[in-house]
Amino acid sequence: MNDELVEEKRRGRVKCVVWDLDHTLWDGVLLEDGAVKVKGEIAEAIHRLDGLGVLHSIASKNDREAAWEQIEQAGLADMFLYPQIGWNAKSHSVRQIAKKLNIGIDAIAFVDDQEFERAEVSDSCPEAIVLDPAELAGALETPEFRPRFVTGESRRRREMYRSQIVRDDEEEGFVGTSEEFLSQLGLVVQIRPASRDDLQRAEELTVRTNQLNSTGRVYSYDELDGLRESDGHLLYVVALDDKFGSYGKIGLVLIETSPEAWNLRLLLMSCRVMSRGVGTIVLNHLLHRAREAGVELRADLVETGRNRMMQIAYAFSGFREIDRQGKQVTLRADLEEIAPLPSHVRLITD
Repeated sequence: MNDELVEEKRRGRVKCVVWDLDHTLWDGVLLEDGAVKVKGEIAEAIHRLDGLGVLHSIASKNDREAAWEQIEQAGLADMFLYPQIGWNAKSHSVRQIAKKLNIGIDAIAFVDDQEFERAEVSDSCPEAIVLDPAELAGALETPEFRPRFVTGESRRRREMYRSQIVRDDEEEGFVGTSEEFLSQLGLVVQIRPASRDDLQRAEELTVRTNQLNSTGRVYSYDELDGLRESDGHLLYVVALDDKFGSYGKIGLVLIETSPEAWNLRLLLMSCRVMSRGVGTIVLNHLLHRAREAGVELRADLVETGRNRMMQIAYAFSGFREIDRQGKQVTLRADLEEIAPLPSHVRLITD
């Protein structure tokens, strides 16, 4: 693999920066000095990365109430999602943040001034990028921190995660089944042909999505544009809204067509919508479309080790394995009996 391809594979890898506090986010030790000042260059980096769609959180051994008061005074409270401020091991905090955000450990960069803490995280979470604050300025210029495109979803990513926190809080307090909770969300799924304006986000989805990506393949803007204009392919984007607001464009579908069969070459969904069952809803729509067109519906699946949920979605929708070459699997759908669309979802198609 040449250097250019390696760089593109790394590009935009970091989805969240997890910050230590004492001598990292601010000068001094809060519990010793009583008052501290956030470093100007760190605050600037946080805002700049936020504008690129990179999220932020905290892993600090500190008094939570006192620390949060300082963060609020610095005007940074809205920037941090699921902050872990307490006395747990930093690696535990990093894993908790990754779990809450539903991202991989390899999508996290951890910044801490203490060599011991960096070593502890590196040992327990070897996939994470671990940095001394002195290394930060150089690291921010590397491909991992610089996505190729900054889309509307990128700029609104923190806002969308904050909406998700509200959803999660309501779900936690909801008395009833998960189906009953979904039924009162007012879910609206839109599936439509991709336009050129969608392609930056479409490329971003292939780069950032691992758990709900049927093949793990990354497509470039130019590749997607060529497929969009191809007579032998269908390229769709999927968007999701509910009563709390928009999730944005959260899915991508690529189908290679022939008179006898449609081959689903790629199906991916943002990890943010894993619990909403959108993948199954999209597959349900494709099953109906294929039956109406009088063609078989097949699907490619590459077992990446991280996309088990996509395998389950295919199986739940009636796809069965018809060929296997190592980790590359070909599936075929049963079009005889297709489950109806869930009643709690409104589907909009073009």
